[in-house]
Amino acid sequence: MKMNNVDPQKMNALLNIVGSKLNMSPEQLRRELEAGKFDNAISSMKPAESEKFNAVMKNPKLLDSIMSTPQAQELYKKLTSKS
Repeated sequence: MKMNNVDPQKMNALLNIVGSKLNMSPEQLRRELEAGKFDNAISSMKPAESEKFNAVMKNPKLLDSIMSTPQAQELYKKLTSKS
């Protein structure tokens, strides 16, 4: 899976969020996705969640739109804070 067309900051935010849901590090999730192990990365998600994730990953404009929302930015801050 190519992630070159997506803003790196927004991709990292998405990997952090999804990785936390899957109990894996963002780096591990990225490696699996880049290696084409998409099924392994989303196998523990509910079907509706995995469909949404697939749709976002295939559409950089949708990812940009989602990650630009105040809610996504606040969630990213919470997930990445060192408190």
